[in-house]
Amino acid sequence: MEMLSSEQIKKRVSCRTYSDRAVAPDKLAELEAYLQANTAGPFGSRVRFRLLDCGDMAPEEVKALGTYGVIKGAKYFIAGAVAAAGAVARQPGAMEDYGYTMEKNILAATAMGLGTCWLGGTFNRTGFAAKMDLQDGELLPAVTPVGYPGDRRSIVERVFRFSAGSDNRKPWEELFFDGGFTVPLTEKVAGSYATPLACVRIGPSASNRQPWRIVKDNGAFHFYLQRTPGYDKLLGEIKLQNVDMGIAMCHFEISARELGLSGNWVIADPGMSSSGREYIVSWKG
Repeated sequence: MEMLSSEQIKKRVSCRTYSDRAVAPDKLAELEAYLQANTAGPFGSRVRFRLLDCGDMAPEEVKALGTYGVIKGAKYFIAGAVAAAGAVARQPGAMEDYGYTMEKNILAATAMGLGTCWLGGTFNRTGFAAKMDLQDGELLPAVTPVGYPGDRRSIVERVFRFSAGSDNRKPWEELFFDGGFTVPLTEKVAGSYATPLACVRIGPSASNRQPWRIVKDNGAFHFYLQRTPGYDKLLGEIKLQNVDMGIAMCHFEISARELGLSGNWVIADPGMSSSGREYIVSWKG
């Protein structure tokens, strides 16, 4: 497996329609090995993943893995479970760790030429939980189909991309700030970190809400969540916008490492006025 890089981040797009082209056994084995090794997120939660083969399932089992017509033709899915220390899945950081590690799986699949699509609210959790043998204290925030993209997008896929604004991203000045939330951060001032920030900007997020906000201050980058009120209320302990923050962390770290920029994730809340935005984590060199 090649090292993950900004190339996969830029190449990845959501794929909801899959071809009937078979994925070679050695490629599936390579992906499975990656899933088994990818168990650690920055906050220390326990994460585990499984590659589900729908071809080995009975028709009623496949039906139980409902995606409500959103996904067409997928024969494989990556599903996962997360539990923090002490099997308390609601410990802060569990959702971010899941987003961070699952996005690595997705980028690894991208590097292998396979298509994927984050599913957080449009799948039957009960069916996937049974296949994952979900344990007490574990949550299943999201899954992704995986396989070769189909030649044409379905009508459902085109509708989803249009309604979510999947081809649009918020401008820099709405996402990145300098020294506080009153001064937008320019690419020039961002310097060598302009690329990691650009990789955050193009990341996938639930309903394309792009909830990440980042402040550069004294050499550190502070990550905040601008939550959409009521967005996750129907999912209980599963907070998809916190999962989105883990995706942002994944993109930032991969591209920073690629550029040789030193740094690590730390909890170092700068205490700056944030107008209701929630502090999540900081990257410090």
